Amino acid sequence: MTLALLAQESGHQAAGVVTSGALLDWAGLLVVAPLVAMFLIIFFGKRLPLQGGELAVAAMAFVTGYAAILAYQAITEGILYERSIEVAAIGGFTIQWGWVIDGLSSMMFLLVGFIGLVVFVYALGYMKGDVRVTFFFAAFSLFAGAMLVLVSAPNVLQLIVGWELVGVASYLLIAHYWEDQANVSAGNKAFLVNKIADVGLVIGAIVLAVAVGSFNINEILDQVVGASPELAAVAGLAAILLLIGGAGKSAQFPFHVWLPDAMAGPTPVSALMHAATMVTAGVYLVARFFPLYQQMAENAQLAVMAVGAFTLTIAGFLAIVQDDIKRVLAYSTVAQLGYMVAALGAGGYSAGLFHLWTHASFKALLFLGAGSVIHVIHSNNMSDMGGLRRLMPTTFWTFVVGSLALIGIPPLAGFLSKDEILATFNAEGYQFVLFLGVLGAFITALYMSRAVLLTFFGTYKGHGHPHESPRVMTLPLIVLAAGAVGIAWINVPGVVSVFSDWVTDRAQPIVEHHAEAFDLVALGSGLLAGLGGIILGYLIYYRDAASQQERDRLRIPVLWPLLENKYYLDDLYWLGIVRPIRDPIARAVNWSNDSIIDWVVNLAGFVTAAVGRVVYGGFDQRGIDLAFNGVSFATDALGGRLRFAQTGRVQQYLGAFVIGALALVVVFVLVFA
Repeated sequence: MTLALLAQESGHQAAGVVTSGALLDWAGLLVVAPLVAMFLIIFFGKRLPLQGGELAVAAMAFVTGYAAILAYQAITEGILYERSIEVAAIGGFTIQWGWVIDGLSSMMFLLVGFIGLVVFVYALGYMKGDVRVTFFFAAFSLFAGAMLVLVSAPNVLQLIVGWELVGVASYLLIAHYWEDQANVSAGNKAFLVNKIADVGLVIGAIVLAVAVGSFNINEILDQVVGASPELAAVAGLAAILLLIGGAGKSAQFPFHVWLPDAMAGPTPVSALMHAATMVTAGVYLVARFFPLYQQMAENAQLAVMAVGAFTLTIAGFLAIVQDDIKRVLAYSTVAQLGYMVAALGAGGYSAGLFHLWTHASFKALLFLGAGSVIHVIHSNNMSDMGGLRRLMPTTFWTFVVGSLALIGIPPLAGFLSKDEILATFNAEGYQFVLFLGVLGAFITALYMSRAVLLTFFGTYKGHGHPHESPRVMTLPLIVLAAGAVGIAWINVPGVVSVFSDWVTDRAQPIVEHHAEAFDLVALGSGLLAGLGGIILGYLIYYRDAASQQERDRLRIPVLWPLLENKYYLDDLYWLGIVRPIRDPIARAVNWSNDSIIDWVVNLAGFVTAAVGRVVYGGFDQRGIDLAFNGVSFATDALGGRLRFAQTGRVQQYLGAFVIGALALVVVFVLVFA
């Protein structure tokens, strides 16, 4: 069933909505372009001037252009389109591959395409001279392509394929510098934590498919709208299972532990991962199944809000104590994802997605700004920085813009999107969650003020002579800074609701609160919290000292050791889960190796050697070789005798020929006459 028909049945189809056309029929090219680029880079990348980077950039430019056209059409007219190609049939289920285009997917296409293009261009400069440039751009293209497979999926099977490909690509990129064991461990940790959470997604998808009789997402959601009793019986379970899968990808408690370690990869990977690909997948999953949570699984929706609210609170505190600038931003991402998830749980569908939309620009900007600094001073640690604002002015000013946008200072993007989330909490009556959101805004301002002041103010504490990054890296910073200023002004309460109208344009109706004006309580509390955090950060971290450790003077007893050890969650997982499972399994595997596998292999080797001796000594030497040697000896002996019959005289040969001919004539006459 097409999206257009589903929309008609639900009474949600807008007048003049686009349901067909060549642009939509060929939109699959948008999805496969980065994957095609990946294979071209693998086969031909090393022969190209930029070692394959130009192919990756070209693919993302194509995606961005195509996605921009789709987005314009979706915003101005509305698009409801689905195309699926049957691949196989198993039992009563069909396995299909295709693409769905509506408000939500078209928004994600543009987000992945544009942010990906900017980050790919930046990577041309950042990765120049790297040990594995071609491999990097191939894996990077796979990363972007996998995300497009995920967000375009019309069914949960394709969604899972894209989901797992994103995980594979992230593993390859996080462990890019595999010569260092710590990087390999970080890649393994990200992969394994996500695989554990992915079990929830897979089982949840099976539960939904069995209840509905189809893997198609819109058919499942159509049953939600139709209040199917079979689906209602399992809706709560399925929604919780989907939440588990989404919490893994979007680094929500208790699966958030992998994301800070993922900073081991090159900085462009961190930027794309945190802004537009992997960690946004969980938010997208909950948003795609939002009608399920809203209409059939209300308790699960409250669980979504609880997970998001708890995550945004604990992650922000962890960012305050980090020395690695990328880890500061990583914990910031965890917290901001918590805002998005909590907003969806509170019923703020467009509010959560709006923050995802704005967060992409300023978080990519912050990571690329951090990468610009790291690229020059060759260190991730703020203890090696300081005083860079005059040496790297473009990086400094764009980083400040990104920081203020993240904090939520008007008129920057984060102000509008974070205010909408806080307003949702207030409007829905979740005052405690509103308090946690305001507290998170204060903590965000504090740790970002700390990062800006320790990195760019005071005196330089590192080595060498820092300078501004090359133009290929600073231009993307300027583009993203412009986005951090203007990207949010398509959704202003009571003025314009372009973004909300865009992402709610789906086959199934989205029912949510739309503010007709700014919520002064949410706006005022969030803004005051942000300004308060900036002021406190300035008072604590602005004053210079002989070392960055002395400047970083805030230490609260008991709390700081707890934060520096990440609430001891890694230790808890290691001692309570990993070792109890790993050690017995390791001992069992070692015993089976020594006592069973080695014995079997050694026995096989002994038997093989014995059989070899019998075959060689008996059959080969005394049988086959003897027979061939005998034939050879007999032939040689006979040849030695016959050679004496050869005289070399033509007369004798002619006489023998005549005698032989006469003998043949005689035989012929006697036998046949």
